[in-house]
Amino acid sequence: MARLSFLNDTKILLVVAHPDDELLGLGATMHKLINSYNVNVHVVILGEGITSRSDSRNTDLWQNELVTHKKNITNAQKAIGYQSLSIYDFPDNRFDTIALLDIIKVIEKEKNSFQPDIIFTHHGGDLNIDHQRTFEAVMTACRPMAQETVKTIITFETPSGTEWRSPTDPRYFLPNFFVSVSEADIEAKITGMESYEFERRTYPHPRSPEALRIQAKRWGIAVGAQFAEAFCIVRSISV
Repeated sequence: MARLSFLNDTKILLVVAHPDDELLGLGATMHKLINSYNVNVHVVILGEGITSRSDSRNTDLWQNELVTHKKNITNAQKAIGYQSLSIYDFPDNRFDTIALLDIIKVIEKEKNSFQPDIIFTHHGGDLNIDHQRTFEAVMTACRPMAQETVKTIITFETPSGTEWRSPTDPRYFLPNFFVSVSEADIEAKITGMESYEFERRTYPHPRSPEALRIQAKRWGIAVGAQFAEAFCIVRSISV
């Protein structure tokens, strides 16, 4: 099992495809690290998150919902306590229609501005195409060249996107790093998730409060803790 220590004042860049992914992936971990280690977290949300529910993308049709969705991001941020946020407008579940370079340029801009020590992003084997493209863009934006300052890249699972990949697929999520979290951290994650009016679901959906608690208990059991969130360290370079 991989080990990684978080130091006080560590700068973490969290790059996600959609509003709510930041909560689903590591909401409890963020809450713990911010409150226990004074880490500085900047969240980048690349896509608008809801227009794929129409047959074709029509932002005018979803204008009111898009305004509400962005307000929900702020409410979720308050539940977790992360410090800063950037929001973009790439088309929901259509990242494969956008030149990958355009997504890479956004991530490079955010990375160069924030200068993070660690980047968290989606698992590359997720079923969701936007998650896949986000992972590819992060990896490209952080090519391990001599001047690259990001030494650690970590991926997370996104309930209703990661576990639906066939377990026989070699891209299935196999975590090698776990963060033990408290019940208060899990409740903060759930409170933030419930802020998303268009994303919250009832049990047994993976995004329901009950399912999120079960998932945290499941990973806790796997590592001898009450609750945990699971991750995969893609790259970590000692300096």
